[in-house]
Amino acid sequence: MPISNLDRRVALFGRFKYSGSLVMMIGAMVLGSSLKPIAYAETDTAYRSSIAPGTWAGASFPVEDFQAYTSPFGYRGGVTGGGSEFHSGLDLAAPEGSYVRNWWSGTVVETIDDDRCGTGLVIKSGDWEHVYCHMQGYVETIDGVRTLVDRDGSILVQQGQQLPTGARIGRVGMTGRTTGPHLHWGLVYQDDWIDPATVIRAMANS
Repeated sequence: MPISNLDRRVALFGRFKYSGSLVMMIGAMVLGSSLKPIAYAETDTAYRSSIAPGTWAGASFPVEDFQAYTSPFGYRGGVTGGGSEFHSGLDLAAPEGSYVRNWWSGTVVETIDDDRCGTGLVIKSGDWEHVYCHMQGYVETIDGVRTLVDRDGSILVQQGQQLPTGARIGRVGMTGRTTGPHLHWGLVYQDDWIDPATVIRAMANS
């Protein structure tokens, strides 16, 4: 079910609640036992083909010093009580200052700096867009280009920049609406939100 740009922004920047290889394999085992895959496009042939075993043998797990998955993808109880809300990604807890790595090579299409996602990036890789929120630093315009700046972490990422797989693109922080250090990682495939847990399992299988 495609979502509009407005719906997408609301889902991405809506309220969030948070109370090398071995890490990825352990994480996949945890996800397999505790998180149910939810994907709006999971019945689409192109999507299912895109997560076939072997597809992402070279993909990068998105955060160093990973500790735990703290909030899954999908609908959940509202942060302040009441009805449910849509959580558009997967939250990966890690110590503050841990480096965030680019999941797949692509182009930075948006630098984010607001009071919900905090400091973040959107990177486009073919039919996929990957979203990173709550990182350290800030966004400023340098020579007319919006740029994510984290000088303490030696990070400088510009909108329009090409980034290779595994490149360090930021550090885990607490910018935006969060109660603990973690990376909010979202995935969009052909304008549909996808459960990142399905992708991490495919990566492990690769």
